[in-house]
Amino acid sequence: MGIFSKLMDIVNLGSKNKTKIIVKNINVPSRTLNRGVSVDIYLPPQYGKDKNKFYPTVYFNDGQDIARMNMNTMLDNLFLENKIQETIIVGIYANENRMQEYGTAQQSDYKNRGSLASNYSDFVVHELMPFIQTEYKSSSDKNNNYIAGFSLGALSAFDILWSHPDCFSKVGVFSGSLWWRDRPYDILDPEDGRIIHNIVRQSNYVENLKFWFEVGTHDEDEDRNRNGIIDAIDDTLDLIDTLAKLGYKPHSDISYNEIEGGEHTVETWKNIMPQFLQWTQH
Repeated sequence: MGIFSKLMDIVNLGSKNKTKIIVKNINVPSRTLNRGVSVDIYLPPQYGKDKNKFYPTVYFNDGQDIARMNMNTMLDNLFLENKIQETIIVGIYANENRMQEYGTAQQSDYKNRGSLASNYSDFVVHELMPFIQTEYKSSSDKNNNYIAGFSLGALSAFDILWSHPDCFSKVGVFSGSLWWRDRPYDILDPEDGRIIHNIVRQSNYVENLKFWFEVGTHDEDEDRNRNGIIDAIDDTLDLIDTLAKLGYKPHSDISYNEIEGGEHTVETWKNIMPQFLQWTQH
């Protein structure tokens, strides 16, 4: 496949029980996207020692953001403290086409943003996942594969899980751009036209899917319906309510994490990331 791989980093924590997180950066050529996609792969300390062991895997949109979170050190700490089992992390970098490649595969928004979202979804499911599962000891069991993202990448992650429940079982939505609309905002019906809400509303319940949402009280300032609650929270709670009406249960199927003072920033997402990673394994 013409994959170029290089060892980026090996981290040793200064403790008596040192672990080593191996981070590889690869460039995956994609026919679907007609470009190479930069991907970071975080391999756990004992990776490969047990030839029969296959690892749960978390795929992240906006992989460049998890690199900024010092994910290698975070994983080291979580492994040392036995807070999570060994896991492979895959960080998919966005590029200048981010506004077109992220979104909802079923349709673009009313400004034709997200026009390549279907292509991106196909890349993740039909090109990247098979490569990761072939070249690395990543589990092919959907119950051991999860996807997450930040902002518009979070909307994309939710949409990919929803469209491909045969590939993923859990999704992490950090400050999701759930306002994505198929028509301009209408002051007379401020909640109308939200694409992902409509997609879910018109769908059926699928067993064994779980959803993790994070939103900060300072994610934004907008309050389109003037109810005293920012749109980011309203959009998230409305999507949770839509999922609940399909049969998904709050707490057991849906985890909602509202961060007081949380902002639309890597720092906020970094602070709650350990909680998300632990949630994937329960």
